[in-house]
Amino acid sequence: MTGKARSRQTRDAERIVRPVSGWPTLGLGRIWRFRELLLFLAWRDIKVRYKQTVLGVLWALIQPVTKMVVFTVVFGRIAGIDSGGAPYAVFLFAGLLPWEFFAEAVSRSGNSLVAAADLMKEVPFPRGVLPLAAVAGVLADFAVSMVILAGLMLAYGITPHVELLLLLPLTLALVLIAAGVGIVVGALNAIYRDLRYALPFLLQVWLFLTPIVYPASAVPEGLRWLVRINPMSGIIDGYRAAILGAPVDGVGFLVSLAVGLAIFLLAWGLLARTELYLSDVV
Repeated sequence: MTGKARSRQTRDAERIVRPVSGWPTLGLGRIWRFRELLLFLAWRDIKVRYKQTVLGVLWALIQPVTKMVVFTVVFGRIAGIDSGGAPYAVFLFAGLLPWEFFAEAVSRSGNSLVAAADLMKEVPFPRGVLPLAAVAGVLADFAVSMVILAGLMLAYGITPHVELLLLLPLTLALVLIAAGVGIVVGALNAIYRDLRYALPFLLQVWLFLTPIVYPASAVPEGLRWLVRINPMSGIIDGYRAAILGAPVDGVGFLVSLAVGLAIFLLAWGLLARTELYLSDVV
């Protein structure tokens, strides 16, 4: 074999690994190729959550109902917050419905990378599967909460109307926002482990900075720009309007969608840059 042939063979056998430069492609096609793994992890999360529990899936009903009752008594009866003529229980639950999904999805996806540290070290797959599977697993609780919503609408005589069809695009936007924030929290949690202790407090603060127990109109005029840039504000206002049959604030929804999309793309891009060495961090 000549020296030129040996040199060509050596080059063919070599695999050169270089660091990622520039902004990487999102690689969402890889997620589709690993969709079975995503669905398996989501289903496993659902089963583990309710395995060996006395009430099982009823916990998904008890938690939002309890919070709704407490908030209705404190803010609706005692504080007397104006709900714009709508029954306060329905007004409140229309805001709690998307918020409970968001908070639970962020909590679970934020811990998904650390919880799957052993899996990441053993199996090559797109790391974005983990937070997305965590968000998908919470959709089961969200579907159960819809039963509560239907019961409240029936109890207060709110008839179904065409605006309820808007719940589908609103839910898609909600999933996008929750996934983006969850990926950011998950990446930070992999580096700074004490973030998981601060996360419940941060979500509680975010809850009261979002117009859930009060209408957005109650916020002083000079501070309403803070409500606008909160990606959950437009989603919650949209849910409330769709459930109560009121006109949806299209501008608020589009602002929330734009902010949520920006968070998701930035989070996914950063995850794509770091996934090669993420298993070494966790």
